[in-house]
Amino acid sequence: MEIHDGIDNGSHERSRALQARGAGSAHVSLLGAALAISAFLVAESVAAEQRCLTAPEPGTDWSQCNKSNIVLRGGDLEGANLTGANFNATDLREANLNSANLQGAALVRASLAGASAQKADFAKVEGYRSNFAGVSAEGASFAGAELQRSDFSEARLNGTLFEKAELGRANFDKAVLSGVRFTLANLARADLSGATFDGPIDFGKAFMFLTRIEGLDLSAASGLEQAQIDIACGDDETKLPPGLAKPASWPCSFD
Repeated sequence: MEIHDGIDNGSHERSRALQARGAGSAHVSLLGAALAISAFLVAESVAAEQRCLTAPEPGTDWSQCNKSNIVLRGGDLEGANLTGANFNATDLREANLNSANLQGAALVRASLAGASAQKADFAKVEGYRSNFAGVSAEGASFAGAELQRSDFSEARLNGTLFEKAELGRANFDKAVLSGVRFTLANLARADLSGATFDGPIDFGKAFMFLTRIEGLDLSAASGLEQAQIDIACGDDETKLPPGLAKPASWPCSFD
């Protein structure tokens, strides 16, 4: 029995030693992996910082960069990757944003007055009280964008997409809106009364509570329903598509 006990004890000790050695190797491997990941993340962070410090130029990559409250007036960012970038309160007046990708960018109180943004992608931007006055954004997309109280006066927006955009109290005075699509957009209290267009506008399922359409010729507009007209604000000069009638509540009172 003593001989067997000695053999068993020796086996157990060797087993424990092997287990300890294996645990130590696993710990070293995990530590090495953690250090490698940490080094990779640091390198990525440094690369991102350097990328965000590059000068504005066509095709530049400023995705996720913080460019808030700075002056980029007249900058050439044609075709740039600006997804998720922070441009809050930034001066982008007269900038070249043609074909730039600004999906998910922050543009709160930013100014893009007079900028050229043809075929640019502004989908899902946050642009509360942004200034797009005089912008040329023909063929651009503002799908799902937050644009409450934004100024689009005198903007050229032919063929622009505003599907599901939040445009409450937005100003479109003297904007050119030929071929614009407002499908499913929130146009509550938006002012379209001074807009011009020589082609159809799509209002399919748009919310038009107190939307100002005084003096507009909407006879060729598509997607308009009587329920939308009943809560909008037109006048005797407003022309509607066949089958729709002017409500007795027109003109609206804005005390």
